[in-house]
Amino acid sequence: MEFLRSAFETEWREPALGHDGVSAWESEHGAVLPEPYRSLIAEITNGSSLGPPEDGGLLPLGWLPPDWPHGADRDPAAPFPLQEAWAWEGDPLADDQATPLADDHAERVADVYKHGSIVLGTDDGPFYWVLVVTGPQRGKVWAVTDVGACPYPMPEAVGFLEWVQRWHAGDGWWD
Repeated sequence: MEFLRSAFETEWREPALGHDGVSAWESEHGAVLPEPYRSLIAEITNGSSLGPPEDGGLLPLGWLPPDWPHGADRDPAAPFPLQEAWAWEGDPLADDQATPLADDHAERVADVYKHGSIVLGTDDGPFYWVLVVTGPQRGKVWAVTDVGACPYPMPEAVGFLEWVQRWHAGDGWWD
């Protein structure tokens, strides 16, 4: 926790929720937040204006960026629908032939935005960072964009602590 305490500078922090506040959110939403994110928002800060992520910092628990697609109707307790990257706007390596979309394509895309995660923040939207809170990817950070979603960094996702460490090192997100 000391690293997280030092990574989020005091003057940029929002007040912590406390353990009772975090437990209340978890009860209301039916999802237990993964560590160390859970302890960070309970004990240190529930959001920070200074990153990560770069564009606006760490959002308070339950907040959404103003340009978040698919509305605010989210279900963190529903299983996160992905275990590997999915480019829903098409495979850039495919030839020029159009592939028909599955009947449930729009619903599957919406599920990525709505199910099994909390939003950490945004970078140069529409690019969102989410922390998966349910399913096999629980505790991992994913990037969700207007064209697809992928574990960060590909091909395997890292947890919240490693995500913050990469940002704090200043090496760039994809280095």
